[in-house]
Order: sequence, then structure tokens, then C-alpha cells
Amino acid sequence: MVIAMLFIGCTKTAIAPVAQIQPELVIANAVGIKLKTPFVTSEVAMNVKTETAQTVTIKIFDIANKVVSKSTMDVKAGDNIVKVYTSALPSSAYRIGLFDAKGSQLAITDFNKL
Repeated sequence: MVIAMLFIGCTKTAIAPVAQIQPELVIANAVGIKLKTPFVTSEVAMNVKTETAQTVTIKIFDIANKVVSKSTMDVKAGDNIVKVYTSALPSSAYRIGLFDAKGSQLAITDFNKL
């Protein structure tokens, strides 16, 4: 529990303008989350796609399903390229989820911190 509390808020996210979506970040569905690569070192680009402009929360869970990081941001409808910084996380497997303002899960995917 103490370890999880230390990492909450240790990662940063930044939204980049979307000119053209790289092929590895394309999401076919109307809502989703997709990492550029499932193998991460200090940061990873991802696409956060929603049907409407809204406030979302991105949560990173460890293998015990404890939240180790969370970040809230405003996204526009459609594709949003987001950079997540993971240097504060120890090497392990993680799950990253996208949640709406009511806390409902919109999408989830896995990654490995090298």
C-alpha cells in the first residue's frame, strides 16, 4: 500500500496536437486507448480516442491491480496523442486504463516497463 501511494502522481502526461496518426497508433473503434509500443522505458506515446470532448483519467495499475499513477486531462472528440512518462515506475508489467469523469472504464491495455 505504501509503495502504491509513493507512485501516485509520479508520472506526467502531455497532449500533443494531432496532424496525422502514425499507423501503430490507429484505433478502429470510436473509443479506445492504444500504446505506440507495449515495451516502455521512460515514456511512451499513446492514442486516446473518445466520441466526445470530455475530461478523462488515465490510470496505471501494477500487477496486483493497485493504482500506481493517475492523471486527469481534457481531450477532444476523436484522436488525442498523449505522452505518458514512466521513468518513476520500476520494471514490471502494467495495465493502463482510460476512464470517464464518472469513473466508468472506457478502455484498457497492457504494457511492460523495461
